[in-house]
Amino acid sequence: MDRIQFRLNGADLDLELRPDESALDVLRHHLGVTSTKNGCQPQGQCGACLALVDGKPRVTCATPASHLQGHAVTTLEGLDPAERDLLSRCFVATVGLQCGFCTPGLLLRAKAIVDHEPEPSREHVAHHLDVHLCRCTGYRGVVDAVLLYARCRREGGLPELTQDGRVGSPLARVNGERLALGARAFVDDLQVQGLLHGALVLSPLARGRVQRIDASEALAVPGVVAIATARDVPGQRWQGLLHADWPVFVAEGEEVRCVGDVLAAVAAVDLHTARKAAALVRVEVEPLPPVLDPEQSLAPGAPRVNPVVENRLSTTRFARGDVDAALAGSAHVVSGTWQTQRIEHLFLEPESALAVPLPGGGLRLYTQGQGIFDDQRQVASVLGLDKDRVQVELVPNGGAFGGKEDMSVQAQTALLCHLTGQPVRITLTREQSVRMHPKRHPITMRYTAGCDAQGHLTAVRAELVGDTGAYASVGEKVLERAAGHACGPYRVPACEITATAAMTNNPPCGAMRGFGANQAAFAIEGCMDLLADKVGLDGWEMRWRNAVEVGDRFGTGQVLEKSVGVKRTLLAVRDAWTQARAEGRAVGIACGIKNSGIGNGAREVGRCRLVVEADGTVSLYNGFTEMGQGLLTVLTQFAVEVTGLPAATFRPKVDSTFDLACGQTTGSRATLLGGRAVLDAAHKLRADLDGGATLPDLVGRIYAGEVVIDDTSPPGQGRENPKTHTAFGYATQLCILDDKGHLSRVVAAHDVGRIVNPDLCRAQVEGAVSMGLGYALTEELPCDEGVPVTVKLRELGPLRARDMPEVQVILVEEHEPEGPMGAKGVGEIGLVPTAGAVAGALAAFDGIRRTTLPMKGSPAAEAIRVGHIHARGDHAPWH
Repeated sequence: MDRIQFRLNGADLDLELRPDESALDVLRHHLGVTSTKNGCQPQGQCGACLALVDGKPRVTCATPASHLQGHAVTTLEGLDPAERDLLSRCFVATVGLQCGFCTPGLLLRAKAIVDHEPEPSREHVAHHLDVHLCRCTGYRGVVDAVLLYARCRREGGLPELTQDGRVGSPLARVNGERLALGARAFVDDLQVQGLLHGALVLSPLARGRVQRIDASEALAVPGVVAIATARDVPGQRWQGLLHADWPVFVAEGEEVRCVGDVLAAVAAVDLHTARKAAALVRVEVEPLPPVLDPEQSLAPGAPRVNPVVENRLSTTRFARGDVDAALAGSAHVVSGTWQTQRIEHLFLEPESALAVPLPGGGLRLYTQGQGIFDDQRQVASVLGLDKDRVQVELVPNGGAFGGKEDMSVQAQTALLCHLTGQPVRITLTREQSVRMHPKRHPITMRYTAGCDAQGHLTAVRAELVGDTGAYASVGEKVLERAAGHACGPYRVPACEITATAAMTNNPPCGAMRGFGANQAAFAIEGCMDLLADKVGLDGWEMRWRNAVEVGDRFGTGQVLEKSVGVKRTLLAVRDAWTQARAEGRAVGIACGIKNSGIGNGAREVGRCRLVVEADGTVSLYNGFTEMGQGLLTVLTQFAVEVTGLPAATFRPKVDSTFDLACGQTTGSRATLLGGRAVLDAAHKLRADLDGGATLPDLVGRIYAGEVVIDDTSPPGQGRENPKTHTAFGYATQLCILDDKGHLSRVVAAHDVGRIVNPDLCRAQVEGAVSMGLGYALTEELPCDEGVPVTVKLRELGPLRARDMPEVQVILVEEHEPEGPMGAKGVGEIGLVPTAGAVAGALAAFDGIRRTTLPMKGSPAAEAIRVGHIHARGDHAPWH
């Protein structure tokens, strides 16, 4: 053991430490400082762990603890209360936070910037934010927060936070200030008496047969309490959202199917011991040739990837009209193949779960998942318990973007708790996170499209094949959605679309923001640009002539009867389009459409309970997940609008106190369904208030709200007029380049139905555009023999603050009658058109039509400092 002395937040400390510990380990595990977050240890590439060392910002996860010797360390907990208040208010006021996991580090960075430069420029701030990754905001709000903080320090005063909670007002984010300061706990921050720490043993190969799992040496390590393998599972070992095809442990004699498969789980008295023991579990796996290519997977005689589902997981078809005749009669026809890539979600908070035993053999599970009732169902099944003996509570997560729909560590954590009778937490490392959770699908799309001499589309034929990896997840639904969106927001008289999900031994692919619509959009927007060139139209006019209106059919055959705002979004960007072209700028344009609500025959439910409490508050329970998108804030606003009660009255909660099972927070539907359920419950409360009752009179009363949508139809039913989706969001985006071909400006016009909270809505679009630009230019997760080539955040390619162009968001309201007060979901549509717009801009700049993502090697990508797989030494740990 080593001994170090340093000062933390004004207190002198003298500690004994292991020589391999980082400064972050000391702060979090020894001293309980949870405002510093572990997003990527030991990379030092996300900035969530930032602390001030002698007043200078340092990434603590890449700093050896010994380097603290003799220094003064300051975390957010050590700042003057007035400065904490000012910093947090500035970030809430500018919507410089969403999930909040990265925000405490950003607050300390803001202080360091302004301490050094009291009046910084935007460029100065963006440059000094380069070590920080924010996956949610798109950085505009973060930079604005730093500038506002600097101004308040110079001029005095505090930013005013909006407390008016009515629909249409910019109500400040619920719990925003505590979130910004790191005071609202994430799962890995929770403190429980007697806690054991867990660690997992993952497969070393993408495919192989497990010959032996020997935990004897690991069990002998002092401090190890239990090691679980497949033989310890008392209930059903195979789980899944749509198919029970994913074992929570792979047993001896079975095949591993990807490098995220779990072979064993260790529980020990501390995290260091758990991970040391996990490394000592001896695993013998006989290598087998992995199936890595979707076309190979679909070929006759291919090895079967998964014993529960076929290699051809699904094929979805949509067809209408005579495509052959329509193409033959077209004035212009274009064909091509578009390819998208595998993408890592890179939510900042790695997967984590905490299980606490309850009297009588049950447990309480604290989860960050996107569907707590699916977690409850599956964990109870694994343990062989009745569902009501597994209580589940959502701890709002540090980002998800679809990647936390499937279970990750919930079952293994619960099993260790069940076996030991003690609280257990498992938190993944960044490398394990990248290996385990499902990714965005790489899809190969072969398109042929035709139009008449005036540029009106005549037909589209498309064949899409997606690599869905080793487990089904929701892959068939992603390809189904891609098929339905394959014609984009355009009027296509004849179409023939086929989309297939193929199993491989690559990492599983499932839900990710856009859910197949953005892959299809890249291809159809490419076709639109090619046809526009042949007809002699500009991109805006080509899209205007083909954009759907009320009465037209969507790609699935659904007749659009309401709230079709794509032409209004085109009009919103027309002046910017015209001006950019007049100035000789390279500009690209693309439109997008994204369903709001799962649809396709799914029975969808939104549920809410309003409970009047003795302290004068009203608990607002709902079944959907808060993951940074602001759901709990907008649900509060619906309750305020109806009841007239102040926003501070409502306390949003997500747990299993009531059976509010709604399924996953996916499909841009949480506002749509959750909002309608809250309105239903709120009207009942308002009726009692209107009858003369006061809240003290109503203590203990429970007001139930529920909405059921069961009128959509699945594909393949042969219906003449199917209704495949409840609602749709629409968008048009422009990408404008500078004279070097670098990103200069994005204009994003979005039909959101009704603007519930303008600040949060705008921020959602900005964050989605940032993700869309990374998708277009720099992000990918390449694999070699089924193993991710890199897990380094900068190499995986999400953009940093100084990579972001100006983003102008234009919100369009096209009332949605089936939405709450006219609103519809906006969480995904923000990145659906982006890659197509970037591709169009690059083609306008250098004449090259790019059909493969990411568009590395392009002038725009080359100007960005991330996404270079073999880059090393980007940042020293003391930067």
